Amino acid sequence: MFVGCHVSIRNGYLGAAKTAFAIGANSFQYFPKNPRSMGVKAFDAKDAEACRRFAQERGLVSIGHTSYPTNLAVDEEDMRERTVKHLRNDLEIAEACGSLGVVVHFGHAKGGEPLEGYKRMIRLLDELLHDWRGEAKILLENNAGQGSRMGTTIEELVQVRSLLAAPDRVGFCLDTCHAFASGLWRGSNWKEVAAHMRSSGYFSSLAAVHLNDSVYPSGSFRDRHAPVGRGEIGLEAFSEFLQTPELAEVPIILETPAPAIGGHREEILLVRKLADRQEGVFDLEK
Repeated sequence: MFVGCHVSIRNGYLGAAKTAFAIGANSFQYFPKNPRSMGVKAFDAKDAEACRRFAQERGLVSIGHTSYPTNLAVDEEDMRERTVKHLRNDLEIAEACGSLGVVVHFGHAKGGEPLEGYKRMIRLLDELLHDWRGEAKILLENNAGQGSRMGTTIEELVQVRSLLAAPDRVGFCLDTCHAFASGLWRGSNWKEVAAHMRSSGYFSSLAAVHLNDSVYPSGSFRDRHAPVGRGEIGLEAFSEFLQTPELAEVPIILETPAPAIGGHREEILLVRKLADRQEGVFDLEK
């Protein structure tokens, strides 16, 4: 199983890959550029290529994550054009680094008009991807339900993708905290949720998972990540989740608060134990 965490590019893209490898991860996520802005970055192509080679040689899988201000359902024309340029730049960086794609949160509509929001998302993604020929994909992430409640259901994600001119250039990233916060996953109903994902075709386009516990209960619509097993979801629910056959080769990325000592190394080991249901793995909850 490909298990890892989000890592910094403070020391470049190659540095990010080396950081992940050093803590025992075989997958990782990174911000292609400043996570607080939406500029276009003139990136170091040699550094990106070195990252690609290092990852290939050591069996690492990576994904990028776009910046926080990005909104696929933006309504202002100048902001839409800026978003397209920004995301194209992210895709170019991800492609150069050999990453599977770039995670982008499902859009949110201002004024609570989801139908118009869906239309704007489709228009923006079609413009972004119409001449994109790289292997890196846009990976739509489910939302926790804040604001307009857009992007919280499997139907929305699958339908928006199906309406794109080039749906093959878009995949999904499943965030477990978001799924829990939105009420999609209640912890005890994973078999039901997984069956729905199979029948809808969601799993066939799933490219990554953000594995995060939740500080708040299911249905709270509050996005606050907790370490695996330290939140409302719990170890038993995560163990069941991780044994899903469709997740066997999908990169599992931790976006949980990093411990002060040792980083995510121990949490990565815990996730692998949960997937194997190793003896003593549930002692954390006792």
